[in-house]
Amino acid sequence: MGKVIVIANQKGGVGKTTTTVNLSASLALAEKDILIIDTDPQGNLTSGLGIDRDSVQKSLYDVYTGGSPLGEVIRETSLPHLHIVPSTIDLLGVEVELVQRDGRERILLNELSQVRDRYRYIFIDCPPSLGLLTLNALVAADSVIVPVQCEYYSLEGLGLLSRTLKLVRGSFNPSLDIEGILLTMFDARNTLARQVVEEVKKFFKEKVYTTMIPRNVTLGEAPSHGKPAILYDARSKGAQSYLSLAKEILNENSARQGA
Repeated sequence: MGKVIVIANQKGGVGKTTTTVNLSASLALAEKDILIIDTDPQGNLTSGLGIDRDSVQKSLYDVYTGGSPLGEVIRETSLPHLHIVPSTIDLLGVEVELVQRDGRERILLNELSQVRDRYRYIFIDCPPSLGLLTLNALVAADSVIVPVQCEYYSLEGLGLLSRTLKLVRGSFNPSLDIEGILLTMFDARNTLARQVVEEVKKFFKEKVYTTMIPRNVTLGEAPSHGKPAILYDARSKGAQSYLSLAKEILNENSARQGA
């Protein structure tokens, strides 16, 4: 059964979508079957993989409103082993449309039960807010990867997310775990960045990934070409860092299963 991992942080601009695209692509290159779910109405994950959002016939919106089961919305990407549930701007209205629906926080959990066996990992990219879309993702997930930008305000966002996870565990998903803390946009020349790294490691200890994602032009340019960094410039530091992260995650999960 595939492991469901949410990429979440209630602070915007920390690298959630960049991480989802590039981590999933790196794992797909390792011939692991991967599904990614775009739960952000902005659809940056969808367009970042070269999919024209205006051409999307069925999206996650149709799953939430009962128009289509999840299996019918999944589509292939240009990368073998990598599939996506795309997003459209229609998702903006989902929370209002479902306000009276019983069990609305478990819709994604129920839908994923039909497809989990097809994939090694399922990654869910969340919007930077705690609404129904993020709540559905957290209820459906086994664990959470938290990207943390190496700056002061990201520490505040991390504290807010920690409280959110505690609430979700208490009410909906008691087994929800932190898969790992990923430090992003790291610049070793920046004293504050090094201090943030120290603070995060002091609090979360072994949950912090050894791999850190550097500030890198390629990671910013690749989405405009509809490609993950590994297909845009495989030799870039950004692409190589996500390959390293993929390897670290595979090794850690293999060790847990063997324990």
